[in-house]
Amino acid sequence: MTIVTSISCYDSVVPRSIDSVPSLTDADLQALAEFRYRIRRFLRFSEEAAREAGLEPQQHQLLLAAAGAAHGPATVGALAERLQLRPHSVDELITRAEANGLVSRHRSDEDRRYVLVEPTAEGRRALDRLSDSHRAELRGVAEGLVEALTRISGDLGADA
Repeated sequence: MTIVTSISCYDSVVPRSIDSVPSLTDADLQALAEFRYRIRRFLRFSEEAAREAGLEPQQHQLLLAAAGAAHGPATVGALAERLQLRPHSVDELITRAEANGLVSRHRSDEDRRYVLVEPTAEGRRALDRLSDSHRAELRGVAEGLVEALTRISGDLGADA
């Protein structure tokens, strides 16, 4: 019997048969487990650093996504994609961050349908402090992350 699952691929869903998924070796599973562990350790560091700075982890991520938008202020839709949240959840997050003086929002002058979000000076200062500590942490864990990713991508490349 063929069971069909869906694998999310950005904005599309690709149907894939369970029968077509190659079986994983112990080495594959170890590599995936190591990579997941290293990502989770960094995420835990990030969450704790945000809380120590007086921010909720999602507020930190909101600030980072808003400040890192490629072409000026970020739209709510772009932030929802970056944060992997629904737009109404991002709107609630923006409302709380705005109340704390971390972000400002306004309608686009070019297209009034879009709400644009950007960090305030206070939000930028908090983000700068957090980014310094994150960069230092990444310097310390980069080698292990790269090694784990290389093991996974090397294994995945063999299947392609």
